[in-house]
This record gives sequence, C-alpha cells and structure tokens, in this order.
Amino acid sequence: MNRGKRTEIATLGEFGLIEHLTSELTPMNKESIMGVGDDAAILHIDNHEELLVSTDMLMEGIHFDLTYFPLKHLGYKAAMVNFSDIYAMNGTPKQMTVSVALSKKFCIEDLEDFYDGLRLACSQHNVDIIGGDTTSSLTGFAISITVIGTAPKGTAVKRSGAKATDLICVSGNLGAAYMGLQLLEREKIATAGKDIQPDFSGKEYILERQLKPEARKDIVEALRKENITPTAMIDISDGLSSELIHICKQSKVGCRIYEERIPIDYQTAIMAEELNINVVTCALNGGEDYELLFTVPIADHEKVASMKDVHIIGHIVGSDMGNAMITRDGVEMELRAQGWNALKEE
Repeated sequence: MNRGKRTEIATLGEFGLIEHLTSELTPMNKESIMGVGDDAAILHIDNHEELLVSTDMLMEGIHFDLTYFPLKHLGYKAAMVNFSDIYAMNGTPKQMTVSVALSKKFCIEDLEDFYDGLRLACSQHNVDIIGGDTTSSLTGFAISITVIGTAPKGTAVKRSGAKATDLICVSGNLGAAYMGLQLLEREKIATAGKDIQPDFSGKEYILERQLKPEARKDIVEALRKENITPTAMIDISDGLSSELIHICKQSKVGCRIYEERIPIDYQTAIMAEELNINVVTCALNGGEDYELLFTVPIADHEKVASMKDVHIIGHIVGSDMGNAMITRDGVEMELRAQGWNALKEE
C-alpha cells in the first residue's frame, strides 16, 4: 500500500482510472490493432477477419444482489452483457471463458443453476464456453467472463468514427432496467423479515429488463441486411448520457438529442410516476439497458428510419457546440455523464 502521496481512486472514477493507467500503452505486436478504449479489443488474425476480445467482471454486492437475483438469471445476464460488447463493435461472439470465485455459502446445485443460465444464453447466440477458472472467495460471488468474437476485416465499429451531421440512433427503449432495479430494491426493504411475497403483476417487463436483458444481435443483423455500417457504436450499460459522451469524446464531436424522441416503455413511465422519479432522467442515466447506441451518415436516414425497433433521437454536431438535449419546451440542457460509475465515492 502506498504510504506516501495518496490519490483516492474515486477522484478519477472508473473511466478516468482506465485512461490514467493505459494512456501510454502502445501495441508491440502487429496483431494488436486496437487495445484499451472501446467495447472490445481488435486483433488481426488473417486477411479476412479480425478478432474481438472483451472481458467483464460482476461482483456480488456491487453488480447484483442475490436476495432477489436468481442464479439462473444471473448466469444468463452475465453472458448477455458480454455478448453485447461484441455486438457493439459490429461483431459476432463465438467463444467465452468463465471464471468464478465462490464463498462457502454456495453449493453444487447453486453453480448448476448459474451454468444453466450461461448455457441458455450461449445456445441462443451460438457461443461456445471454452474454459475458465474457479477459486475461493471470502466476500461472496465474483464472476469474470471473457468473450471472443469476430468481424470481417475492416468492419469493426469503434466509438471514434462519428462525424458532424451523422444521425444518432438507439435500439429498443431506455430506463426500464433501472426502474426494474428500483422496484426490486423497494420490495426487498418492504418484505425484509416478513413471510410474504411481493406482487409484481403488471410490472413483468421492467423486471425482465433488469433480471434477463437481451443482447441486440437482431439489430446488428438488421443493419447488415440494410447495408448500413454505423460510424460509431456503443452499448448502453452505464446510461444514455454517459455512453453518448464517450462517443463524442472519442470522435471529437458534439451532439444534440431531443427529449421527445427518447424511447420509453409504458411500464417504465408508470413505475417512475409511482416512485416520483423523472422518467427522462431514468432513461438518460439509469443504465443496464444493453441497447445499442450508434451513429449513421445522414444519407442512410430513409433506411434507418424504417428499421424495426430503431429510433433516431438526434444528430452529431461540431465539438465546439458541446453535448446537449433539447427539452420538450425547446430549452437546451447540457448532457452530463451521471450514469453508473463503479468506482465513485458513496
């Protein structure tokens, strides 16, 4: 431990820490096309395809609460969030390694449930589990997954390609996973120490978005079918605002999105009203939706506008104009990265 000067990790935050530690790393091997800084690394393997590699960790008490998170659902989600990173690069996931650290409270049957979820997700996306590791833990359950995928040479989409006048698009709807989490946390408190089951009728969709998210393979396939190659793309794990700011920062551009165009599901809106939370704030900052946020040239407007479950929410502008949302009242509101940050101070 450093006994001299101490800079607390929370002063940088998760992405600031990554940038601080890796900004001077340069590839030493010709196969390493791109390393740290996107949803997945890009490695050259032959003249036809490039290899995509992404890794992610999930920690009990930080990313999931086993009070209300079934282990089968946890396995499914752990796989899906990693597949999503490969799709966000315009790639196809192929193989996966799974490493877990377990405390003594877990038994064989618990791990069987977890792997049932992993296998179900892999079967739906044609991904092979090819290895991993297990070890003991003093603090609960830790999961580390690495996914390997491929993309035809030159087709992998980074976060850094957005250009002024590009359209900003998002798949699905936003804020539902966050509302599902708020509902689960509320019921956890309300039923603590009581032998009662919460009533989730009418709220199944937002619970599913939190407990059983789906990686958007269908959107990547639809873009390919329409012969649309996004100029930049990212998946929404930390909230729309944070992810859009990542694209703008790495592309050296600004953005304008419109409040009235942000897609929000009916159950999300009802739950937000019930909890007295601004639903647009949930959509901007909630996170864990695992939808795809991408930009396309304005020339593709007609094609992308006709795509199922894709919404055009704004456009890219010059960097000097900053990042903003235009409210329903026509007011320009600066976008801030207020989504999930694993290393922030409580």
